[in-house]
Amino acid sequence: QLQLAESGGGLVQTGGSLRLSCEASGFTLDRHHVGWFRQAPGNAREGVSCISSRGGKISYTDSVKGRFTISRDNDKNTVYLQMNSLKPEDTAIYYCAVDSSDIRLACGLLESFYDTWTLGNQVTVSS
Repeated sequence: QLQLAESGGGLVQTGGSLRLSCEASGFTLDRHHVGWFRQAPGNAREGVSCISSRGGKISYTDSVKGRFTISRDNDKNTVYLQMNSLKPEDTAIYYCAVDSSDIRLACGLLESFYDTWTLGNQVTVSS
């Protein structure tokens, strides 16, 4: 059974950093595309970053380029989202998601690409 566990959210001041972790159990995470999404109050959920399987393509939404970094640790079966230079507008619930379909060549930032999700983790950036 595919399971994901997310950790690392919290409260940080503007300019601070947080690292989110998404650990998989029951399957090998490196074989799948993984995405990070977020949803702020009153907004639709948006794709933040994704990393393709087996060291493939990485993508970021424009608002986080240069500040966020997605990476894998295959020994820990975990994907990370390192978030630096955080801004109040980064405040949201963050979700990790996995595309288990194996039908796409690369990851994408569309929700519909992903079928397994975490419950979400609150990230709050104070001004």
